[in-house]
Amino acid sequence: MANQMTKAQLVAAIAEATGSDKKSAGAALDALTSIITKEVAAGGAVTLPGVGKIYCRARPERMVRNPATGETIKKESDKVVKIAIAKALKDSVNG
Repeated sequence: MANQMTKAQLVAAIAEATGSDKKSAGAALDALTSIITKEVAAGGAVTLPGVGKIYCRARPERMVRNPATGETIKKESDKVVKIAIAKALKDSVNG
């Protein structure tokens, strides 16, 4: 797995790229995270240009198998957060 950027490193990179201080960059990152969380939790979607689209998808009730016992059980419907990666990001990663 490639190196992972920590939140502190991300905040520092945002501060450097925008020419602001780390406190302002951290506040902007926290605000962005909060906005995305609220929108997706409410059933909406957020598109980050060049990165992708974050959205919530409902999964129907279904039958699943317990791997430990092999027993088939009914799993209630639930929601899952998905991210559709933008073509621009895919292309930049693949060369």
